[in-house]
Amino acid sequence: MAGLGRGAAAGVAVSGGGDSVALLDLAARAALAAGVDLRAVTLDHGLRPEAEREARLVARWARARGIPHTTLRWAGPPPAGNLQAEARAARYRLIGEWARGAGLGAVMLAHTLDDVAETFLMRLGRRAGVEGLAAMAPDFRREGMRWLRPLLGVERAELRDHLRAVGQPWIEDPSNEDTRYGRARVRRLLPALAGAGIAAADLAEVAHHIAEARAALAHHAAETAARIVTEDRGDLIIARVGFAAEPAETRRRILAAALRWISGADHPARGAEIGRFDAALCAGRAATLSGVRLAPAGDTARIGREPRAVATAVAPPGGTWDGRWRLAGPPAPAGACLRATGAAGLALCPGWRAHGLPRASQIAAPALWSAEGTLLAAPLAGRGGPAGAEPWRISASGWRLVHDDGDWRIEARGDIPI
Repeated sequence: MAGLGRGAAAGVAVSGGGDSVALLDLAARAALAAGVDLRAVTLDHGLRPEAEREARLVARWARARGIPHTTLRWAGPPPAGNLQAEARAARYRLIGEWARGAGLGAVMLAHTLDDVAETFLMRLGRRAGVEGLAAMAPDFRREGMRWLRPLLGVERAELRDHLRAVGQPWIEDPSNEDTRYGRARVRRLLPALAGAGIAAADLAEVAHHIAEARAALAHHAAETAARIVTEDRGDLIIARVGFAAEPAETRRRILAAALRWISGADHPARGAEIGRFDAALCAGRAATLSGVRLAPAGDTARIGREPRAVATAVAPPGGTWDGRWRLAGPPAPAGACLRATGAAGLALCPGWRAHGLPRASQIAAPALWSAEGTLLAAPLAGRGGPAGAEPWRISASGWRLVHDDGDWRIEARGDIPI
């Protein structure tokens, strides 16, 4: 808490369970001593009828400590896929929006040493590699926010002991005992493993060792990417000889990050799919994956957006198109929108070849279209707007690889004018 700085504002996510209620109590004490303005937030997923009452209870516990509390609600249709994964993604998205709106510097989460051990076992069962088996990071960025996990070295039982000592009740979530969920099944295994001499602390320590190895691999991959990868107006150009000379793990990390940036996907493609993409790149063959196109060109390979993947993508002039492109310039006419240039749009830009961007990249590039379907501007093809008027321009978030939460991810480093 002291590291945030006196006068800083921070959030604490509180579900009402023992771990997060203990974090609320500990954070309140630390914030008071460090001069940090603390806010609490609870997300009601709407998945259990008791959730609304539990959120009110958490609000009461926060107010008793002089901490403002906000309850967020997850609206929309019920999850159709992996319930826990979708709930987790919603939690980060909604709390991240709340934290940014409140001007908070960080949000604290109540993951514990037991969570590290359980996650390790679950991913071991999925045959995860270094990336999956490494311990979760204590400090990471997601949804444009900084997230902190200050309790990763503390066992769940210690936190319950603390709550009993201060007379603070907590809520037991029945899903924690529901063996339909993998985590609940793994949680039941921990006592038996401890009896065999493999305690949760031992598993967590192994996960932290793997995290250190992961950080070293990430550092090497970042250095390699800076040497052999260049950005060209939303595409990435890779030096094939230098790329092929790198270890498979380095190549996989670079490609996973490239795919995430260009496609806008939250997660990289599966390992086997990336392996096939990697083999094509090294052999100088064309390939597509996750809406991303690989095109060999002599000693280099160009990775860009696949035109079909953005054929129906639409965004308002003030919005972000395809996850990374934005329009700059004079106000757009009413009803105008950003869409792909497409073959029809490119045919209206006879000088596009002079700009040096391949045809497939041009077709997949953003353009400004009127409500009636008239091409107003295709900046990457050299058409900025009407002659004599202030031109429209396109800017994209920058590409860089960052070791963050033990994973490769893409962060904007500011707009790059095109």
